[in-house]
Amino acid sequence: MPPVPAEAGPLPGTPDPGRRAARGGPAAHGRPSAHGRPATGGPAEPAEGLGRESRPSGPLFRGDQPEPAPPGVTETVVLRAISDDAPPAPGHGAPPHPGAPVHPAPSANHLAAGQPHFVPSSHPGQETPVAAQPAPQPQPRKQRGGRNLQAAIGVGVGLGAVIVASLFVVKALFLVVVMAAAAVGVWELTSRLAERKQIKAPLIPLVVGGIAMVATGYWSGIQWAAASLALTGLAVMVWRMAEPPEDYLRDITAGVFTAFYVPFLATFVAMMLAADDGPQRIVLFLIVTICSDTGAYAVGYKFGKTKLAPTISPGKTREGLAGGIGLSMLAGALLMELIIDGGSWWQGLILGGCAAVTATLGDLGESMIKRDLGIKDMGTLLPGHGGIMDRLDSLLPTAPVVWLLLAAFVGS
Repeated sequence: MPPVPAEAGPLPGTPDPGRRAARGGPAAHGRPSAHGRPATGGPAEPAEGLGRESRPSGPLFRGDQPEPAPPGVTETVVLRAISDDAPPAPGHGAPPHPGAPVHPAPSANHLAAGQPHFVPSSHPGQETPVAAQPAPQPQPRKQRGGRNLQAAIGVGVGLGAVIVASLFVVKALFLVVVMAAAAVGVWELTSRLAERKQIKAPLIPLVVGGIAMVATGYWSGIQWAAASLALTGLAVMVWRMAEPPEDYLRDITAGVFTAFYVPFLATFVAMMLAADDGPQRIVLFLIVTICSDTGAYAVGYKFGKTKLAPTISPGKTREGLAGGIGLSMLAGALLMELIIDGGSWWQGLILGGCAAVTATLGDLGESMIKRDLGIKDMGTLLPGHGGIMDRLDSLLPTAPVVWLLLAAFVGS
């Protein structure tokens, strides 16, 4: 609402026509006598319309109280700019007229407590509330990477317990774990493609074909796993024919990529498990991959300065990559000598170095996919880690490399 100026009273020293008329002045009926009384001799009657309600109000008449503002009406006060030569505003400095109240400035504690203070209004006795600005709250410090460290450690320990129990109690039980991980990974990837890019890769043929790849690779070898991959691609093409032809090529291309990226690469884990010393090979494969990630994180956090791929993963450094390769080679040499029959330490050095490189490339590859989709994690199934695909990103590309090197060094 525009500001409404208060009704100004008469200035000091100027005659008030209304008051003179009420007292029998020149504005009253009849001529004044020599003693200031009306010539009619009787008491002067107030002029019509100049009763008590018509008495002027203002700062000179202290007995007059301002009328309260109607409910629901908000008063807007326009404050003039403060300068050195400008007179002080009401409530600041000297009062503009005698008897005007002085409004003290609100204290810092009053404002910090969040209580409202009042700015003097142009109408005497009325003030305009001004909401106090709340004090800024300190922002909580986030953990590195935005992860819940305690949840991540708990989930990691739980997954490790499941893997160890399934490996060394019933070996085929670990095969079920691999199938479940591949199926969930397919679901996460296809769901993110549909949400972010509207790519409709058929889920059912991908899940069924992925389970078939892992099973045939474990029981029949790489030839049957490759045949299962080809049949899965054909099933994706046929399944997508039930939808309109728009974006058909895009959808089946994404489906074939998903079938290769998740279940087919996971098939090499099942083929490592099929060997006589399959549990030991799985332990070697997992530890060298984990050491690659751990060494890269530790060394990069302490000494990392040169970015490895700033446009893909700004947190990775060349110093961290060197640390990951070194720790993975050390773990590979020890484990190859200790738990693999016929293995040698130098073979472990080669295997560990290659595993560290492929694990880093796999991590960067999934980072590219997530940046293209505009997401941070592939899922939320694992607290502190993200989704299943966020844990398989470095394991999947490393599996065929470790399988191939073990088959070349000690046989399959």
